[in-house]
Amino acid sequence: MSGAVFASERDVGSRGPVHRSNRLLAALSDRDLDVLKAHLEPVALARGKVLFEPGDDVVTTYFPCHRTMASLLIVTRDGREVEAATIGREGAIGGIVSEGHKPAFGRAVVQIPGDAYAISTSHLEAAKTGSRRFGDLFSRYADALLAQVMQSVACNALHRADQRCARWLLAVHDRAGDKVIHLTQESLAEMLGVQRTTVTAITGDLQARGLIRTYRGGLEVIDRPGLERVACECYAAVEAHFAELLPEVAV
Repeated sequence: MSGAVFASERDVGSRGPVHRSNRLLAALSDRDLDVLKAHLEPVALARGKVLFEPGDDVVTTYFPCHRTMASLLIVTRDGREVEAATIGREGAIGGIVSEGHKPAFGRAVVQIPGDAYAISTSHLEAAKTGSRRFGDLFSRYADALLAQVMQSVACNALHRADQRCARWLLAVHDRAGDKVIHLTQESLAEMLGVQRTTVTAITGDLQARGLIRTYRGGLEVIDRPGLERVACECYAAVEAHFAELLPEVAV
């Protein structure tokens, strides 16, 4: 791996930057963080970078930092994609529970570029094996991630596109840590599995209602409570489950 751009080796060895940049790492004890820090490498993830494809052996685990965000996508035989989970600074991508051969079921793609920490999945597994507290943290995170995937299945099947769009914008807003979400309408359409014209109509309506403001290559959340009222129940359900399972990590 290469491309360290936001933390020196001394930074990775201190708790401060790790605490601020990825909440799952920040929840580790000093002892467990010490086990990992020699193997964590800061990397820059570009928009659209594919972290793994279906069938790939997941040999690297990524911890998104700050506003960086990636999506886990299910890819159909004809090449269509639909998002199953959104992962930002609250979690990790790849190698969460598996041991040995770790074939990916879906595709992981960076949606909002930025910084991340990368570590060999084998080093991560060794750390989980060596610490019961460490292993418990990642087991609880795996449960929360599974809940998000399951809720996405129900959401995609049962709820209107505008409700799903509002849910997704709220989830991204939580992880971005800012009002402005740097994401194109084309990318949003891909995540929702709808046509770009559908997203254009939805975001236009949300803007007309004073809930968001759109820009070229992004949008700004103006009225979050109003956006929450548009969203389906799935957003609140996933966030509540995450907070119950991982109170020390929840954004």
